[in-house]
Amino acid sequence: MPLDLAGYDVKAGAAVKSFWSGRKKAAKKQRAAGRKDQGERSAVTAGSNMNGFIDLVVDIVHANGLPKADIMLKRKVLTLPGYFRPTKLWDLLVLNQEKLIAAVEFKSQVGPSFGNNANNRCEEALGTAIDLWTAFREGAFGESRKPFVGYVMLLEDVDASRSPVSDSSPNFPVFPEFKGASYAERYNILCRKLMAENLYTSAAVILSPRSASKSGSYAEMSELTGLKSFVTTLAGHIAAEAVLKK
Repeated sequence: MPLDLAGYDVKAGAAVKSFWSGRKKAAKKQRAAGRKDQGERSAVTAGSNMNGFIDLVVDIVHANGLPKADIMLKRKVLTLPGYFRPTKLWDLLVLNQEKLIAAVEFKSQVGPSFGNNANNRCEEALGTAIDLWTAFREGAFGESRKPFVGYVMLLEDVDASRSPVSDSSPNFPVFPEFKGASYAERYNILCRKLMAENLYTSAAVILSPRSASKSGSYAEMSELTGLKSFVTTLAGHIAAEAVLKK
């Protein structure tokens, strides 16, 4: 049976629209209430800007053979045990017959500042993955096959994220691929290496301008780190689980 990508391209456009409109609504609501977070944070604190992408993953799970899977979306059921820390709060978990099938993180970064936040996102992605796989090795999730572990980053498509960035490393040179790489390219490198090191089953980065609140437009850095590759890999994992559970 062919994989069902659940019309991901159309739904991704809708998710992008929802992301940008959600940020605007959150910022407007806080201004109306007489509160304003520092910088762009007022548009982020609502915490639901990536819900459109979460809905897409849910549709992929249902369309590829696990319509009755337990999909965890509420905060109180989104934690998994860790190895280096007691628990980790994920953005979406999929369980079937009490087995962990998938765990996915949805992240975003919007300007005007990219430097410190990009480094923090990188460290967070690495720590999350290492903690999960070590816990898996130690039997934290019972006797089960490897889950799908996913990472999706939406980055604002703007000059500051596309322009070359210089780094100072006086003692030893940085790896060649990072020399003059923009923040968008750095995220692409991050996602590619996260997969190459088997830290994430699939990792995607998409870029979208603020004007996409009306158009839903987005761009990708490469086929490997694109959204189609992400949803196809996820659909394949879900379909395999569905066959094995029959």
